[in-house]
Amino acid sequence: MNIVVGITGGIAAYKAVNVIRGLVLRGHDVHVVATEHALKFVGRPTLEAISRNTVSTDLYDGVAQVRHVAIGQAAELIVIAPATANTIAKLAAGLADDLLGNTVLASRAPLVIAPAMHTEMWQNPATVANVATLRSRGVHLVGPVSGQLTGADSGVGRMAEPDEIVAAALEIAAGAATTKGPDRPGTGDGSARIRDLEGRRVLVTAGGTREPLDPVRYIGNRSSGKQGVAIASAARDRGAHVTLIAAHVEVGLPEGVDVVRVETAAELLAATTVAAPENDLTVMAAAVSDYRPVSVSDSKIKKTATGERLTLELVQNPDILATISAGPRDGRLVVGFAAETADTREELLALGRAKIARKGCDFLVVNGVGWSTGFATESNTVLVLDAAGAIVVEASGSKTSVADDILGVFAAALSGAP
Repeated sequence: MNIVVGITGGIAAYKAVNVIRGLVLRGHDVHVVATEHALKFVGRPTLEAISRNTVSTDLYDGVAQVRHVAIGQAAELIVIAPATANTIAKLAAGLADDLLGNTVLASRAPLVIAPAMHTEMWQNPATVANVATLRSRGVHLVGPVSGQLTGADSGVGRMAEPDEIVAAALEIAAGAATTKGPDRPGTGDGSARIRDLEGRRVLVTAGGTREPLDPVRYIGNRSSGKQGVAIASAARDRGAHVTLIAAHVEVGLPEGVDVVRVETAAELLAATTVAAPENDLTVMAAAVSDYRPVSVSDSKIKKTATGERLTLELVQNPDILATISAGPRDGRLVVGFAAETADTREELLALGRAKIARKGCDFLVVNGVGWSTGFATESNTVLVLDAAGAIVVEASGSKTSVADDILGVFAAALSGAP
C-alpha cells in the first residue's frame, strides 16, 4: 500500500520515526512529507533511511510533474504524526500553504492524524472546534493520550505510541478498502467505516471508580479507562449513538458521545441502572472497586490521631454487572469485563468461565492484568466468552483495534447473525 506519513513541527516528531518503521516493516511503501519545522526536530537522512524513499518537503519541487498534487493522488492512506495544533487548524480551514496541505487536499485516501500538543492547547475552544470539524469530515484521530509532555508538564496531549498509531491507521485503511470496490476511489469522508451499529444505542462504562476515605484519600485501582474510551469511540464510528459513563479516566474523552461523569461504585450503579434500559448494547468496561469504607471521615485523617497503624473497615459494593444482567432485557445485550491475574491461558479461561456463570451477562471480555500488562498500557489481549463459556473471539493489539474486533461480535449478535 502507498502510504504518506506527514510530519509536522512538534517535539513528538522523533516518535514519527517508529511510525514510519512500523509501516515499512509491514511491507508498505512509505513516502514522508515533512514540514520545514519538522526537520528542525528530526533529520532528513534519518527519515530517508527508515522510509527507504526520498523525503518531500518543498511545495515547488517537481513543478513540471505537478508533484504537489501527484503525491496525494497516489496515496492510499495518509497519516500525520504528530499533528500539532497549528496543523489541525490549517487542515480544518483547508489551507494548502505547504506541501503537506496540498497533499491532503489532493487526496481521497483515508486521513489519520495523531494530535500532540500541551493540554491547554488541546482543550482550547479553537482546537476543540477544529477537531470537531475534522471529525465531521471523516478524519480519524488516534489519541492524544495522557502522560508526560515537554518539560515538567503532564496531562492530556501526549501523542499516542507509534504501535497504536500504526495498528489503528492500517485497520482504517483496511476498512476503506473493503467498501471502495475495485474501481471506485476512496471518498476520504469516513463513509468507508463499517457502519454495523447504525441506528443502535450503545452504553459504555469506563475508568476506575474511587471510594473516598476522607476529603483527601480514596481507595481506587490502576485502570486508565483507555479500553473503555476506545470502545466508545469505535462504537460511535460504527454509527451508534453512544453514551459513555466515565469514572476516573486518564485519556481525553471522545467527541460525539454523551458523557456522564461518576466517581464511586454507587454512582456508577445509579447511572447505569437508568441508562441501560434505553440502550441496545451495554458494555461494562469500567473497573469497579469491590469494597468501600464503612465510614467516611468529613475531615482529613491525621497520623497524630491514628498512631502508627490505621485499621479500615470495608464493606462490599453492589455487583453492578450482575444487577444489570438480572434486569429486564427485551433483546438488549449486556457485556461484562473481567480483569484477572493468571499464570496461564487455561487459568485465565477458567476464571472467565466461572465469572460469566455468576454474572449472567451475554458476553464477557476477559483480559490478564499485572504490574505491566492490561492496565494503563497502549495494547491489550482479550478473550471474549459467550454465555455458555465458549470463546467467540480472541483479540490482541492496540486498544483501538481490540475495541473494533470485539464490537464486530456484539454487532453481529444484535443483528441475529451467527
